[in-house]
Amino acid sequence: MIKLRLDVDYAYPSRQKSFLFTALNLKGGKNYLKNSKIIAKMINESPQPVVAYWFFTPYTIPDAELLELLNPERHEVALHVATNAYKEWKNLERVTNRKVRFYTVHGTARLPARLIWKRKISQAKAPIPNGFPLKSFYDYATIGLDVLCYRDPTAQAVRIAQNHIAKGEVLHVHPEWLLQRGTLNHRGPYYSTLKALLEVDKELGLLTVRRKKRVIQVASYPEHYEYLHDYAPTEKFLKKVEERGADIFTFVERKWCCPIPNPPKTWLKSEDNVALLNIPPYNEWWNSIGKKTRNMVRKAEKSGVKTQVAEPTEALAEGILKIYHETPIRQGRAFSHYDWSIAAVKNIVATSKDSTFIGSYLGEELVGFIQLVQGDNIVVMSQILSLQSHWDKGVNNALVAKAVEVCASKNASWLMYGRMGNHPSLDSFKENNGFYKCALTRYYVPITGKGRIATKLSLHKDAKDALPDFLKGPLVPVFNWVSRTKMELKLKLRR
Repeated sequence: MIKLRLDVDYAYPSRQKSFLFTALNLKGGKNYLKNSKIIAKMINESPQPVVAYWFFTPYTIPDAELLELLNPERHEVALHVATNAYKEWKNLERVTNRKVRFYTVHGTARLPARLIWKRKISQAKAPIPNGFPLKSFYDYATIGLDVLCYRDPTAQAVRIAQNHIAKGEVLHVHPEWLLQRGTLNHRGPYYSTLKALLEVDKELGLLTVRRKKRVIQVASYPEHYEYLHDYAPTEKFLKKVEERGADIFTFVERKWCCPIPNPPKTWLKSEDNVALLNIPPYNEWWNSIGKKTRNMVRKAEKSGVKTQVAEPTEALAEGILKIYHETPIRQGRAFSHYDWSIAAVKNIVATSKDSTFIGSYLGEELVGFIQLVQGDNIVVMSQILSLQSHWDKGVNNALVAKAVEVCASKNASWLMYGRMGNHPSLDSFKENNGFYKCALTRYYVPITGKGRIATKLSLHKDAKDALPDFLKGPLVPVFNWVSRTKMELKLKLRR
């Protein structure tokens, strides 16, 4: 049984709006208890046994919409004392028409918060009168899930939470931190962890929402993940995406296998591309590539490099970390994985259940690797990296050759190797290995009024995609220089 304690301190996702409305004792309006409603829907849809205890203050009294979601089979209304325990208890029962059995107390460590909550300056918490008839919920063993999710990555937070659930402990959250990370309060975001625990919203997959140009929130799947499966967003799907705070949803049409017939006119289009290889039998691919590329693969073998499928072990993670930490600069620009920790790499290796790792070894040393991610009718090369100190041995060529061999043996139809057009030397490497540039359509689906305005003003586009092709080539060295300079400055400040 999953037991949840939800302290509904503030009514709105926006902290500023919540503070203002609490201070003025205002309720209702747009987004009132929005995150609480999202969580209630998740609980109701969960196939897991769940019971939720909702602790409301006088400033977060549930409205009719939320009360309808809080069915008594899974939800219990409880009191989060703000200033006057008896008065708030009776009012909560009257407004909700629910029997209240439990209470917790809202605490305010900072002076401004105490003023907002209309407490005495010396009063961090409201006093509970002797003989107060409600039962304290503090008697139950509890772990702060939003605190856990601030500290640990999702996969690790899920495992820790499951251990506490197995012990019968209660998971404690504050709805306002569902989708955002605190600064002074070290809490959240815990949506991904809660989703995994409740086994809901699977259609959202690894969807993330990020702010673009400080104006709009754009929802998308991770860079490689969106190429693995087909997405034809339904109204129900888009409603959930909107509830997660997005103004626009963007995705790629997988034209090579699953074109979308008659997309709505409201979906904006832009051009995108990927490097694709329609996988033939390995011998056909070998004969189709140039002599120079074949010689590079042979050179790796003659240099003693052995390339093979690698088991996802700690040794593999340690080898990958060594490659990450070799240099902060790769291909003329800052290398984003340079700062990764061993814990982060181990987590990626351990949780990549749809991945195949291929490693190139010189003796016992890992000198290069590829991560292949299996999708529908396609395999995506998520990463291909090797030690720069061994680049003269043709390690990357050997890795690509092995990747083609593995994909052909599994009868995979397509192999994808990122995009083409932004890095001339890498584009040439891809072409030499049989990949070609496949033009795609990227759709932008506005789902709020702000999203519709933003798309009309072209605020949804990344700067690199808004540039015409004739400018991209000359600007690549400039981008690389800026990227390197930032990394060098960052490293100097650490010393």
